[in-house]
Amino acid sequence: MTASFRNIEGTYHGAPFHMVGDGFRVSNYFPSGTNFGQRFSPFILMDYNAPFVFPPSNETKGVGAHPHRGFETVSIAYEGFVEHHDNHGNHGIIGPGDVQWMTAGSGLLHKEYHEKKFSQRGGTFHFIQLWVNLPRANKMNPPQYQELLKKDMGRAELPDGGGVVRIIAGEYNGVRGPASTFTPIHLFDIDFKKHGKAQFELPSSFNTAALVLRGEAKINEDTIAKEGTFVLFGNTSGEILIEGLSDDALVIVLSGEPIHEPIFQRGPFVMNSPEEIAEAFQDFQSGKMGNANF
Repeated sequence: MTASFRNIEGTYHGAPFHMVGDGFRVSNYFPSGTNFGQRFSPFILMDYNAPFVFPPSNETKGVGAHPHRGFETVSIAYEGFVEHHDNHGNHGIIGPGDVQWMTAGSGLLHKEYHEKKFSQRGGTFHFIQLWVNLPRANKMNPPQYQELLKKDMGRAELPDGGGVVRIIAGEYNGVRGPASTFTPIHLFDIDFKKHGKAQFELPSSFNTAALVLRGEAKINEDTIAKEGTFVLFGNTSGEILIEGLSDDALVIVLSGEPIHEPIFQRGPFVMNSPEEIAEAFQDFQSGKMGNANF
């Protein structure tokens, strides 16, 4: 039988690269790159730091203390090292293969910057940061922090030695990832050998996309996606087939159950109403989210 594939709604590229602080050179894929809005809920932002060489520096490069409320930040490391501190006592360093999953919840301040030794020696930096929305019921949950190390990730081998699927959240072919999520999410990347194939099916109601991080891939037997291409699938039933066309192709897949609630985002806060946004700014300015001396 011929496979029935999930349809491809469109292919996109991110907005022009810009600096976030002095340590992250990113292209924003959504919302600004594609103006998705609610279309890709529960994911509300993706900044992609494609491989970029930072020269050696004795200065700390990154972003200083800043607040968040109402959502989660997910930082995925491919090359380079990032250090994190927040004013709830969490601290961690993530490097290639690691993920930092921070729930801002009711509000915190954090800072993220190149780890000192990496900054001093310089090198290639390759990262993704996602913002994942929280449902109304969980927006004011206490902040929390998950450090998901490379050794803890789920792993599934592709047929015929075609590569490896690394599962961060949700599952792939029955193998689960370590992340704890508030709503159902599947987040995994696929490191292909040339002509390796990954075939899977995700719920049609889940908003689903793939981004080619390295090399070139073929999607559903007829769409060629080069490095930097974001492939958005329609909300239809059917399988997804991804084939690596180069020996180093790397593709990340994002899929999640949409949160059918209003989204109001301003700066570092994502809430359900303008009034809640105003309250978030007031709470930050009055010190209710803590101070920046940490």
